[in-house]
Amino acid sequence: MASTRRPVKTKIKPPRKHESEVSLDETWLHLSANIREIHNKNASNLSFEENYRYAYNMVLYKNGTVLYKGVCQLVAENIDRLAQREIIPAFPSGSSKDPTQQSQEGEFLLRAVSRVWNDHTGNMSKLRDILKYMDRVYTKANDVPEIWDAGLDLFLKHIIRPPIQDHIISAVLSLIRIERDGYVISRSAVKECVDVLLRLSIEHDSKTVYKRDLEPAVLKASEIFYSAEGKHLLETCDAPEYLRRVEGRLDSEQARTYHYLYSQTGDPLKEILERNLLTQNLSTVISMPNSGLDVMVDLDKLDDLNRLYRLFIMVPNGLPTLRRSFKDSILRRGREINLASTSVDAGQDVDDGDLNDVETTKGKDKSQGRAAAGPPTLALALKWVQNVLDLKDKFDCIWRRAFENNRELESSLNEAFEDFINLNEKSPEYISLSIDENLKKGLKGKTDIEVDVVLDKTITVFRYITEKDAFERYYKNHLAKRLLLGRSVSDDAERGMLAKLKVECGYQFTQKLEGMFHDMKISADTMQAYRKHLEGTSAPEVEISVTVMTSTFWPMSHSSASCVFPDVLIRACKSFEQFYLSRHSGRRLAWQPSLGNADIRVQFKIRKHDVNVSTFALVILLLFEKSTDDEFLTYEELKTATSIPDTELQRHLQSLACAKFKILKKHPPGRDVHPSDSFSFNNDFTCPMQKIKISTVSAKVETNKERKETRDRIDEERQHQTEACIVRIMKNRKHMTHNDLLNEVTRQLASRFQPNPQNIKKRIEGLIDREYLERCEDRKSYNYLA
Repeated sequence: MASTRRPVKTKIKPPRKHESEVSLDETWLHLSANIREIHNKNASNLSFEENYRYAYNMVLYKNGTVLYKGVCQLVAENIDRLAQREIIPAFPSGSSKDPTQQSQEGEFLLRAVSRVWNDHTGNMSKLRDILKYMDRVYTKANDVPEIWDAGLDLFLKHIIRPPIQDHIISAVLSLIRIERDGYVISRSAVKECVDVLLRLSIEHDSKTVYKRDLEPAVLKASEIFYSAEGKHLLETCDAPEYLRRVEGRLDSEQARTYHYLYSQTGDPLKEILERNLLTQNLSTVISMPNSGLDVMVDLDKLDDLNRLYRLFIMVPNGLPTLRRSFKDSILRRGREINLASTSVDAGQDVDDGDLNDVETTKGKDKSQGRAAAGPPTLALALKWVQNVLDLKDKFDCIWRRAFENNRELESSLNEAFEDFINLNEKSPEYISLSIDENLKKGLKGKTDIEVDVVLDKTITVFRYITEKDAFERYYKNHLAKRLLLGRSVSDDAERGMLAKLKVECGYQFTQKLEGMFHDMKISADTMQAYRKHLEGTSAPEVEISVTVMTSTFWPMSHSSASCVFPDVLIRACKSFEQFYLSRHSGRRLAWQPSLGNADIRVQFKIRKHDVNVSTFALVILLLFEKSTDDEFLTYEELKTATSIPDTELQRHLQSLACAKFKILKKHPPGRDVHPSDSFSFNNDFTCPMQKIKISTVSAKVETNKERKETRDRIDEERQHQTEACIVRIMKNRKHMTHNDLLNEVTRQLASRFQPNPQNIKKRIEGLIDREYLERCEDRKSYNYLA
């Protein structure tokens, strides 16, 4: 049987009432005296354990309210004493105008606030340790702030209050303004005060005193300052200096935020600077006369341009403004290049590019002589291409080094070049002429790498032209002359250029050009076989070398000029024709003398010379073979005997009688050839050189009439290409709306030229009339008719 034991209750006697009351009074008397000693910086003489027991007992015996209020009262009294002793005497007088004196006064006040804060927080730290039991038990039960927080509130009410607060904010703003004006201030004094305001928060609000009072004041003052600063800089600075000052202001404000203002103030402060110094003045700065973007570009001020770019991209409207000005700057320079290329009337040049071969008549016959002043048209064409390339190099350098390869600015650059290059209607011809000159003579002595660089630069300009079909026509003509006259600097360079064109425009663009190279190779093999054939037969009196051209590959314009061959040439041509047609059935040969040349030996009175002339010039010279010094042939007689067209006849007579090597005499003398002139053989001709080349005077750049004919042929080809494109698209799609068909035709033809929507519409109407297409009932779409 288990036994149970009843617990024994121990009786503890509570303290007597009168003893607790006596203890409370004595306890608070001792504790308050010790708190005053702490405020007087005598804490080292006190016992932490004793003071902690005093506070503990007061809370334990339900006297926490007396303790809490009493401590707050002592803290408030100490703060008031500190304010009277430290802060109020440090108020700025406001009478001094000297920035250095103002800086010292402001610094004195802020350091006084900092000293009071350090004194107060040091005291509160000690009190917090003594009153830990009160914070743990009393404050939570009675919903009052802990003693540390209560101390911050008391500091806020007794120190950060009008008029002290107003003086503090004024002192901070004054020091910031003084530093902005270029003077040195004590940043540490401002930072210490800012740190105080950041640690003080408003009751029942998450904002600190700094965010509520100081930051708005700083931002407002900054708005006023930089609004005036922007106007002042515009009046006193040029564009580069303005940008340097703005950059300096941005850097200084960033440093100011970092060193003594709150980091979150940096963004709104930066927005104020951007709004007042950049956004409002973008167009004004970039277009400043004598110092804006154009002048920076002219003087290659890459550092200033880079600074402009870095500042402008900070604001939303900066990059669009820079893009517009950048494009306008390029367009203006491009238009000047175009204007320079059209400022001189079309002239004549020597066909092989030797501009010294044509002499200028001076003095007597002014009506017939041409002025020597002014560059020839070919030189203008080459100069236009070179100027465009130089301009491209210049702006590419600016884009890379100053504008940091920005893709939007690259787009503006390309748009500007495309616009002004296509404003020059002669650009396809000029680009082809430039390539022709380089591949013919300009690349002699250069390495393969240098050749490639020249071709790459030319392709850069070629990319911008929209009328690539016009370029193809000119390039085909120039290539034909280089191949037929053997003037290409190298086969590798020619094929390298074709490869680049194929990459840009596709194989169809270069198909016929490659066919021309194929013809040259086949012709070389044919001539080798022909010479072997002549070894077994009687060879003609004249040795000939023939290039057989496929009519679909080579320019058809070369077939327009013909002439009557002398018998000696006819026999040589017949010999080759019989050989060639015996090897190829069903073919027909048509001779093209306008592209041929001949090497002949001419006997003059003093010596013989080996002369290289064109085929037309050979035909003309053979008419003087048996003439004496006194025999003359008139222009009309030469025309009747040769049947050479007037344009070609005049050119070749001018080369023979008016240029550097005057094998014929013109009567009367003069620069130009007229139908009334007559000619005789110059038997007295002398020259120190054994071999002479008579270059043909020709207009390398087309005349207005020739250009109109070329344009008409191009327009005709475009009509056929447009119709073929429409049929090809409709055959595949069967049914399309008008707008869809228009867009697709434009897209497919854009690689060769930019079609006009009205022309496309006309071609559609023509195809409907010829029953390739039919219009649907809705009148907005088409069907393909098989």
